[in-house]
Amino acid sequence: RPGRLVAAAAGGLNMADRRGEAPWLPDLCRLRRLATLLGLAELVVLVLVLAPDDARTWTVARFISASGLALWLALAVAVLLCKLRFPISRMPQRVGAVVAVALAGLVAFVGAGVIHALYATIGNQPLGVGFWRFGGGSAAVTVLIVALALRHFYVSDRWVAQIEANARAEADALQARIRPHFLFNSMNLIASLLRRDPVLAERAVLDLSDLFRAALGAGEGDSTLAAECELAAQYLSIEQLRLGERLRVEWDRREPLPWELPLPRLFLQPLVENAVLHGVSRLPEGGAVSIALWTAGQTLCLRVSNPAPPPQQDPGDSPHRGAGHAQRNIAHRLAWRFGPQARVTTGWADGYYACEVTLPLA
Repeated sequence: RPGRLVAAAAGGLNMADRRGEAPWLPDLCRLRRLATLLGLAELVVLVLVLAPDDARTWTVARFISASGLALWLALAVAVLLCKLRFPISRMPQRVGAVVAVALAGLVAFVGAGVIHALYATIGNQPLGVGFWRFGGGSAAVTVLIVALALRHFYVSDRWVAQIEANARAEADALQARIRPHFLFNSMNLIASLLRRDPVLAERAVLDLSDLFRAALGAGEGDSTLAAECELAAQYLSIEQLRLGERLRVEWDRREPLPWELPLPRLFLQPLVENAVLHGVSRLPEGGAVSIALWTAGQTLCLRVSNPAPPPQQDPGDSPHRGAGHAQRNIAHRLAWRFGPQARVTTGWADGYYACEVTLPLA
């Protein structure tokens, strides 16, 4: 019944997040949502046409008229709720939900009444029914459709908000990815450099400062490809001071590259950190961390590769296992930011571990 659907919609809307000033009423100003409402309206007309009722004779002209009425009512309701989204959202959510569907019903009743009156002046009755039956039926169907649509959009908004919250929480957790022992080792290294190479010590302090500043802002706003590469270079510079000749860095930048492409903060630094901690630093002879960037059509490709011990050599703490958390975290954040076209693939072969990221540019 309409009353139960209204209550269900109100019950769902009552779960809205009250933090901040974000309106809880779903946004019907979006083109996709407007198209969904119009599609639902046309679906109702098709159901009426296909209903096994011999008392009604549908012609092409009648179908076009009914479709025009349904689409016009859906558009009017969408525009009204779009304009009243903020005022309604300031009401208590249960009250606001009832007001929203009641306004939709009122718009449908008035609109259907106007159409019925116009048909009556020329001696016809829409679908062969009287004024109250036509207006009340149109209003009831509109209330049902709007209640279901608001419920669906609300649940969809909450799901997206939850995904965004999880992505931000995981981004905030990246602050802990720059581990305490890295800080302590870096500070000890800087202390040892102060007397014999003050200039190098100053550069290390600045690099470390930039690195931790980026970590503290991991969940706030976007970075760029250029900034992420610079941050990764600063991290590797500090690790080169610690590991010396055991760590070599090879950059392969194949221009042109979209240096200003918006990216989540700290998406590259954890990958190069994994390459150092779980690869080069575990080998007595060390090795080279290679970072390659190139574009292929409308796709940005980035690959971080490094020598690493084979997984079976230390199954309890292999590169796959040690680096897995950061890679899953980054894959989740990139998928939330760029959609399903963003991919993170990893693999070990011939003594090298590689992580490749592909992102859409359009």
